[in-house]
Amino acid sequence: MPKKPKRPCSHPGCPRLTDGRYCEEHGKAEAKRYEKYDRDPAVRRRYGRAWKRIRDKHIAVNPLCEECKRKGRLTAAEEVHHIIPLSRGGTHASDNLMSLCKSCHSEITARDGDRWHTR
Repeated sequence: MPKKPKRPCSHPGCPRLTDGRYCEEHGKAEAKRYEKYDRDPAVRRRYGRAWKRIRDKHIAVNPLCEECKRKGRLTAAEEVHHIIPLSRGGTHASDNLMSLCKSCHSEITARDGDRWHTR
């Protein structure tokens, strides 16, 4: 199946073509900006070294995207998603985590409005 054509990076003045919203350079800069200015400091504290260990263990046990598997596709998991977000009382317990590919994680996050919330 053919891939979608690449599109220009959304960063003003950047001529690079990308499959996503930003080219690799500006995607990293946007993520860093989000972490520094938009993300709640209390949330930042919840995602330290302990979370990285929990995440790595969960991916090792569940290496495939659970959403894709439900749809009959086999895709490697790259993200670990909290079913009930920490901001709503969720925990890092394994029954509250699910392995997802980047695409499914972005879709769920956008649908739930976790990252693009209004203040």
